[in-house]
This record gives sequence, structure tokens and C-alpha cells, in this order.
Amino acid sequence: MPFGFYIIMAAQFFSALADNALLIVAIAALRDMQAPTEYEPLLKTFFTVSYVALAAFVGPFADSMPKGRVMLISNTIKIFGCALMFFHVHPLLAYAVVGLGAAAYSPAKYGILTEYLPHRLLVVANGWIEGLTVGAIILGVVIGGTLIRPGVTDPFLALGLPFIDTPSEVTIVVIAALYLIAAAFNLYVPHTGVPDKPLRKNPFFLIHEFKYCLALLWRDPLGQISLAVTTLFWGAGATLQFIVIKWADRALGMGLTQSSMLQGVVAIGVAAGAILAAKFITLRTSVKVIPLGIAMGLVVLAMNFVHHTYLAVALLILIGALSGFFVVPMNALLQHRGHILMGAGHSIAVQNFNENLSILVMTGLYFLMVRADLSIYWVVTLFGLCVSGLMVLIRRRHFANQRRHDDVQYLDNTGH
Repeated sequence: MPFGFYIIMAAQFFSALADNALLIVAIAALRDMQAPTEYEPLLKTFFTVSYVALAAFVGPFADSMPKGRVMLISNTIKIFGCALMFFHVHPLLAYAVVGLGAAAYSPAKYGILTEYLPHRLLVVANGWIEGLTVGAIILGVVIGGTLIRPGVTDPFLALGLPFIDTPSEVTIVVIAALYLIAAAFNLYVPHTGVPDKPLRKNPFFLIHEFKYCLALLWRDPLGQISLAVTTLFWGAGATLQFIVIKWADRALGMGLTQSSMLQGVVAIGVAAGAILAAKFITLRTSVKVIPLGIAMGLVVLAMNFVHHTYLAVALLILIGALSGFFVVPMNALLQHRGHILMGAGHSIAVQNFNENLSILVMTGLYFLMVRADLSIYWVVTLFGLCVSGLMVLIRRRHFANQRRHDDVQYLDNTGH
């Protein structure tokens, strides 16, 4: 890999590290406010709404200037969202601003891979990026879970720094520092040499262009399969974060600090699966991993029968490994098809729109189930069956696409 790729990875690592630490701190802030329990999954909803609402605009924005500059601007928006929480703005609103920065950041961080690297390295690059992102999730939830523990911030408070008077303010300053480190790496992200596309100022044209790109990717036989898989994965993954917290509380008697560590355990599995996928799966063979998505949903059902920490850790690592192994090749395939069909920034914006719409829908359904006081064991069951069932439908669709392609080839070869 060229050296510039490691700069991109470092920038992504610290930005994702701060995002995940801030999520745990925001959950703790809601609990300190004695906000209703169902507000916690709403954090993810507020974070992701920008991905959906601004999808038509962030793609062209990412393609209109060097990707490193886009990443720097986006990180600055995240720092502003962090500052809002420092000044005691409601966590839902502050985290929504951080989500706005993340929505602008994503087309740049993934789009630069297709511009900077040859397509033969995309699966490997995605394996590294996803593995490192998962590492950031692990360390981020550990940092967030550690910062909210009583007494941890006392040494910082003892320094008597101006404007920093409470433990929550110390945690926000630490997380803001992580965003600043990411911004420093953004300054050295390499220019890929791909010409910038002028940013159209007519919003109606941008919306029309986005609708065209959206339809184009969903009509593509390989694009639609990879997009369906990644859309389902990210919606399920975001919901699983909150399911694990509630399940750990009910089944294992864990508080927020300990259950946030279990999220890190899932992430360890995802990292392992991503690394294995990068080693054994190529772009050409990527669709063969779809059955692992079906298996992941079924394995989730086993959470209902686990009441010991060691078994829980092993099960969550397995769930994460299955997830990482099947989503990394699908993500690489989607980036490759999107880059060919419409360009890097536009394709990642389409991908983000679908994936984050899935997050909104699935976390919204989880919010309704929590509000209805549905047992966490029923939630786990419905979640696992839903994931497996949808993956079965996606697999059947892929086979139908293959048969249609074979029929067309036969007609072309016979002249009929």
C-alpha cells in the first residue's frame, strides 16, 4: 500500500474513535438528565438523519474539491458539535451536529479509496479501513466508558484549568482533542490527481442528479445486491449497539460502563472477520459470502440463552466475525460498481443514504419496541429472524439476476 493510504487510515481512526467515545458520553449525559430510556436509541437517529436529508448534496460537495479538504471541513463541524455538548446543549441536538459532520465526511473517506487505489486493492483496503474503524469503535467505547466512571476525571479537574469545572466538561475536552488529531492528519491526506467536479449551485438539479444515481445503482445487478447487503448490515449493526447495552443489563446484570465494553467485543469480531475477508476474498468472489449474513442472524438468536459473561463474549465475537467477513467484500464491490457507474463521491452518497435510512428505520423500530416495554428477549428474537429472513431474500434475488444474465448470454450466442 502507498504511504498516503496510512495517512487516510490514521485520519479515519481518530475521527471514528471520537465519534464512538462521544456516543457513550452522550448516553451517560441523558441518564444524568434522567431522560426517558427510549431517548438513547434516538441518539443514533439524530446522528444519522443528516446522512439521509443531505445525501443529494454531500456527494457533489465531496467531488468538488480534494478529499482531504472535505475531511478537514467535516471534522471541524464535528468539533463544533462537541463544543455544543460542552456548553450543555441537549445531547440529542449536539450529537445531530456531529452527525452532520459525519455525513459530509463519509463520501470523502470512502471515495478517496477508489480514486487513490487500483480496484484490485479495494477489498484489501476496505478490510484495513473496516478493521481499523472497528478498532476505533473498541477503543472509543472503552475511552467513553472509562471517562464516565466516577473519579477518573479528578486528576484533570485538580489541574484547575480555566472553564473546566465538571467531569462531563473534562470528557468533552478529551474527545475534542481526538477530533483535533484527526484534523491534523487531514492536512496531509494525499491529492489523488482526479479532477474536481464543479459544484452545481441549483439544489433542484442536485436532487434530480441524486435520484438518477440512486436508481442507476439499484438497477445494476451487482450494485443492487451489494447495496442491499450493506444497507441491511449498517441498520442492523447500529440497532445491535443498543440491543447489547439493554441485553447486558437484563441478562448479565451489567451497567453502562461494562456493557459498552461488550460493544467493543463485537467490534473485535468484526475486525477479525474483516481481516480474514481481506486475505481470502477477492472482488470477483465477493458475492459468495452472502450466506454468512443468514448465519449471523441465526447466531444472534443464541443471545436469548446466554447468562454468563464468558459465553456472552465468545458469542458476540462470533457475531462480529460473521458480520465483518461478509460486509467487507460487499462494501468493496459496491464502491467498485459505484465508481464505474457515477463517480466516487456520488456513489458513496447513495450508499450512505440507503444505509442510514436503514439505521433510522431499524433504530426507530427498536425505539417503539422499548417504548412498548417489549422484553429484550423478544427484541433479540425479532432482530435475528429479520436479519436472516432479509438475507435469504437478497440471496434469492442474486440467483434470479444470475439466471437472467445467463438467459441473455444464451440468446446473444444463439442469435435469437
